[in-house]
Amino acid sequence: MRTVLREDHLLLREQADKFVAAEILPHLAAWEREGITPRALWRKAGASGLLNCSLPPPYGQGGDFGHAAMVIEALAHANCLGIGFSIHSDMVSPYLWNFGTDAQKELWLPRMARGDLIGAIAMTEPGAGSDLKAVRTRARREGAHYVLNGQKTFITNGVNAGLVVVLASTEPDLGARGLSLFIVEEGMAGFTKGPALQKIGQHSQDTCELFFDELRLPADYLLGQENEGFGYVTHELAQERLAIALRACASLEGMLQSGAEYVRNRKVFGRRVLDYQNTRFKLADALAKARMLRVFLDDCLARHLQGQLDSVTAAMAKLNATELQGQVLDDLLQMHGGYGYMAEYGIARAWADARALRLFGGSSEILREIIGKQF
Repeated sequence: MRTVLREDHLLLREQADKFVAAEILPHLAAWEREGITPRALWRKAGASGLLNCSLPPPYGQGGDFGHAAMVIEALAHANCLGIGFSIHSDMVSPYLWNFGTDAQKELWLPRMARGDLIGAIAMTEPGAGSDLKAVRTRARREGAHYVLNGQKTFITNGVNAGLVVVLASTEPDLGARGLSLFIVEEGMAGFTKGPALQKIGQHSQDTCELFFDELRLPADYLLGQENEGFGYVTHELAQERLAIALRACASLEGMLQSGAEYVRNRKVFGRRVLDYQNTRFKLADALAKARMLRVFLDDCLARHLQGQLDSVTAAMAKLNATELQGQVLDDLLQMHGGYGYMAEYGIARAWADARALRLFGGSSEILREIIGKQF
């Protein structure tokens, strides 16, 4: 029993599981080939109450982050890591909710809750990932406008996005203390998108580059206060990293379940793969570590619901979850033999999709630096 979850959380999990089974899994292979998830799916998700779960109506579904976690876990457990609902609901929308004006919230959040408007967040640049002070995108003030110039890359939901939260430097001499957040809408003059990037995994997830060329933004498209962007990003990192950790853990659990079923049925040299001690020991280690991870993440979730999840613990959550996910999925792929390397098998897709989780939201190396500062 997961004591952190209430009955209303579990009911939403059932609803999310049914949605994934009916609306995603039958079409996922086609979306993987096409390199994008159709916008119609987002509208269906909104109608089913699966977007902006933790925001109050009309900006969201009136729940808390426990409800958001149920959607995250339902997708990941079903091996759907390429569906970008969490970026939209648990990373982009909170920026608007926490730092936006009433007018900004009313203009954009209800449409995001319905799935009519898809959100993305643009921080990473060709020369700036976790090192935010290296951001080169510039926003200069000209009267009642900001003029935006720069380039962003690896932007999840980028092709589909109708709204993008963009991190830019407004005071370059101040480094990280001179960063600001802006809202950019699809169709604005000077805003263009590159084609979908070809990735080794998460093929149904549209990821692209974004370009800003003398893009004139009304001053009220500034999100929050000028030069406060770094603080805003830092504020949101704990939830972002917890969301990634929950994805990794649910993915691990789902694939461990399906992998165990596979080795029960596959025979090598006349014996089931499960009958070999090496297989049982690998599965035993995976199950024991996964159970320990789940207890830790549920504690993190409980802390977050109480507003008490600190950045270091969130870094530990993401580091532990994504590193263990990678280890276990690699072992499970090995148990599948040559079939594990075939794209038609779920373990192959899970293995490739999971690799990105150790990179975004702060790479494992960055997280170790954060945790290491405690000594």
